[in-house]
Amino acid sequence: MGNLRRKEKDDEKQILSFARRYFSREEVERLSAISDPEVQRQEVIKLWTLKEAYVKALGTGFSGAPFNTFTIRFESANPNPNAKDPALVIVPLESPTNLTTNWRFAQVELAGTHYAAICRENAGISKVMTRISRREPMKLIVRKTVPLVEEHCDSEIDLIV
Repeated sequence: MGNLRRKEKDDEKQILSFARRYFSREEVERLSAISDPEVQRQEVIKLWTLKEAYVKALGTGFSGAPFNTFTIRFESANPNPNAKDPALVIVPLESPTNLTTNWRFAQVELAGTHYAAICRENAGISKVMTRISRREPMKLIVRKTVPLVEEHCDSEIDLIV
């Protein structure tokens, strides 16, 4: 039992060491509050995919917008990107009072082991306000395809983000 606890502590140290290297201080604090190393690891992966989707949507990639230069903050009390109202905002660390809310995120768990995230910019401020008031869903369809053999829908989700 002692070896298992030691391994869990080592895993937690590795996860947090990785997080400190790539994530903002606020994100590391949020991850540090998670006591279960497996849940902590999953949350690191989820956060990474959200950040990766954002920098890809910016068109800059990791080198143009390193992950530790901005924070992804959950405005609502429920930090679950699959929730009905996750309200994710981007907080640039150079100007932390300048919240960027002109982005919509969707994240889905695939096969219980992988995560995918999508980020897209809202069209214009008037359209943003209309979408927020109507809460239009972003539809995500996940298909499993074996070329020339089979294709079927793994899941179809209406994500309101």
